[in-house]
Amino acid sequence: MVLRLGIDVGGTNTDAVILRGREVLAGVKSATTEDVMSGISNALEAVLEKAGVAREAIDVTMIGTTHFTNAVVERKGLDQVAAIRLGLPATACLPPMVDWPEDLVEMVGGHRYLLRGGYEFDGREIAALDEDELIRIAGEITEKGIKAAAISSVFSPVNRDMEERARDILQEHCPGLPVVLSCEIGRLGLLERESAAIMNASLLSLSDRTVEAFGRALSEAGLTCPFYVTQNDGTLMAADMVRRFPVLTFASGPTNSMRGAAFLTGVKEAIVIDIGGTTTDVGSLHHGFPRQAATVVDVGGVRTNFRMPDVFSIGLGGGTMITGDADNLQIGPKSVGYRLPQEALVFGGKTLTTTDIAVRAGMAEVGDAAKVADIDPALVEAAKAQIAEMLEMAVERSRVSPDPIPVIAVGGGSILAPDRIGDLEVLRPENFAVANAVGAAIAQISGEVDRIYALEGTTREECLANAEREASDAAISAGAKPETLIVIEREDVPLAYLPGNATRIHLKVVGEMGENHA
Repeated sequence: MVLRLGIDVGGTNTDAVILRGREVLAGVKSATTEDVMSGISNALEAVLEKAGVAREAIDVTMIGTTHFTNAVVERKGLDQVAAIRLGLPATACLPPMVDWPEDLVEMVGGHRYLLRGGYEFDGREIAALDEDELIRIAGEITEKGIKAAAISSVFSPVNRDMEERARDILQEHCPGLPVVLSCEIGRLGLLERESAAIMNASLLSLSDRTVEAFGRALSEAGLTCPFYVTQNDGTLMAADMVRRFPVLTFASGPTNSMRGAAFLTGVKEAIVIDIGGTTTDVGSLHHGFPRQAATVVDVGGVRTNFRMPDVFSIGLGGGTMITGDADNLQIGPKSVGYRLPQEALVFGGKTLTTTDIAVRAGMAEVGDAAKVADIDPALVEAAKAQIAEMLEMAVERSRVSPDPIPVIAVGGGSILAPDRIGDLEVLRPENFAVANAVGAAIAQISGEVDRIYALEGTTREECLANAEREASDAAISAGAKPETLIVIEREDVPLAYLPGNATRIHLKVVGEMGENHA
C-alpha cells in the first residue's frame, strides 16, 4: 500500500502524519519556526520516528502551507508587476488595481497598461490586439526592471487566443520574463480575475524560492519521493504548478482540515469546526469537500474570484485569553498563540486561557491540573456557556438547511467543543488534532471548467457533457486515475441578458492520484 506523508504548516504548529491506505500510522505536532523549513524538518523527523518507517518507504509527500497568503497579508516578498489589460475602447473607466489598498499597489509597482483588444461573451473581437503598443510596453518593462507581467483580456475564459498572443510578443522582446495569463487562474468577471493574475505574478519569485526550499528540506531528510502542495479546493498541485500558480494555495489550511475531518469520520455532509491555538475556522462539507464561496473573496484587501472555500473565522482557540469574573466575562479575541506552553496557568504561566478552563472542567488533561484547582466553579460554568454560545452562532451561520447534520470538531483546541452544539451532535474523531495534515495526505487531483456556452444549434446536455469531458481531461493530465473521476460540482446558470440563448456552466471533477505519480 502507498505510504503518504502529509505536512501542514500553520501559524502556530507544523503538523505531520503518515498514512498507509486509510490507516493513520502516526501524527505529530511541532512548533512552526521563523524560517518555516526547520519546523518542517523537526515535524518530519518526529513523525518518521513515531511511525517507525524507513525514509525510502515513503512514496509521496503532500504539503499544505500558508506561506503565500501571509506574504500578501503582511506585504512581504512581493515582486513588481506590469499589469496589462487588453480591452480598449471598452473598460477604460476602471483601470487595473482600481480597488486595491494603496500600500499593496505601491509594493507591486502600480505599473498599469491599457491597450486595444478583448472579446465579446461569444468570442467575437471587441478590437484587434495593438501589437505595436505591446512592443513599446516590453521596452518599458526592460528599462524599469519589472520582474513579471500579468495579462488580462475581456472574456478571455471564453477565448484565450489574444492573451496567448500578447504573452508570446512580450516574451519575444523580454526573454525570460514570467507572464501570467488571467484565463488560467480566475473565472468570468474581469476586475477580480485580473486582480488574481496580478497577485499571482507578484508571488512568482517567492514561490520559486519556497518550492526550492521545500525540496531541499525533504531531500536533506533523506526523502527521494515526489512532493505536491495542496490547493484551496482540497486537491493537489505538482511542484512546477506551484511555481506558476502560487495564489491557488490561498486558504488551503482550513480546506485541509475539512477534508481531514471527512476522511477521519467517513461523514460527507457536515459542518466542520477547526479549533486551533488562535482562531476557529468554520465551514460546510458537501460530498466530503468544502462548499465553495459563491461570491468574490477578499485576500489582503483585494477582491478576487478564483476558487476558495466558504470558510470564516472567529477569535476562539486553545490560547484565547479570558478576563473578568463570572458575571462580566470576556473571552478573546486576543490569544497567547504559540506561547501557550509558557503563558497558560496549567503550564505555570500567569494568563487565564480557554485551555485552563477546559482542564479545570475535566474536558482535557494537559499540564498540571493542580495549578487551576482554585478557579471559581461559577467562572468555569460561565466560560463554558459562552464558548458553547460562540460556537453555536458560528455553526448556525454555516448551516444551509434545517437538516440535523453532525458537527465535526478537529484541531488541537477542539477539546473546547461541547458534546452538542444547539440541536446538533458533535463528532470528535481519533487523530482530530492533526486533521489538517491528514487532509493534506489524502488530497486528490481535480479538473475544472467555468465557461459561457451559446445553446443555439446544440443542447444543454451536450454542453454539460463537453464541459465534463474537458474537466476530466484536465484532471487526467494533472495525474488523476481516469476510473476514479467523479463530478463534485455542476452549476448551470441561464444568462437571459446575453443573446444566443447563453448559459454559464461551472463543473469540477476530482479523482485519486495515479500510482505512477505517487
